[in-house]
Amino acid sequence: MSASPAAPAPLAAAARAAPQTRDAYRVFRQIGTRWMDNDVYGHVNNVVYYSWFDTAVNAWLIERGVLDIHHGQTIGLVVETQCHYFAPLAFPQTIDAGLRVARLGQSSVRYEVGLFARDEPLCAACGHFVHVYVGREDRRPRPLPEKLRQALESLCLPD
Repeated sequence: MSASPAAPAPLAAAARAAPQTRDAYRVFRQIGTRWMDNDVYGHVNNVVYYSWFDTAVNAWLIERGVLDIHHGQTIGLVVETQCHYFAPLAFPQTIDAGLRVARLGQSSVRYEVGLFARDEPLCAACGHFVHVYVGREDRRPRPLPEKLRQALESLCLPD
């Protein structure tokens, strides 16, 4: 009789995320919902939340002059993302996307975004994504350019 392979160990239960308040974020961007954002259940589909994360981060970077999507030699690739949902959002609403930087490495950054319904004190969803900055041509990690690092430091919460 042969021994059966051991079953994989169960993943440790992660602590349940909780909605955060607006003061947990450094800057905000308004994003209007669109009719097409709603799904058949009458609320914004989960994939749209990730689009809002991307919009909040990249628009902020472009406005600060630290991301040139057409000609920049260093670009950010998403290597990790996650979202926690607490309350539904739906068209027609204006969303306030709060932005902060939770971790700043040599070639990577963890952005965290909270999505708030207008005038609500707690976020309806919060999440993160990690960019690794690489050369546009070779896709190899690059140190964060100094101007980008300085801009990102302004999004870090005080310790």
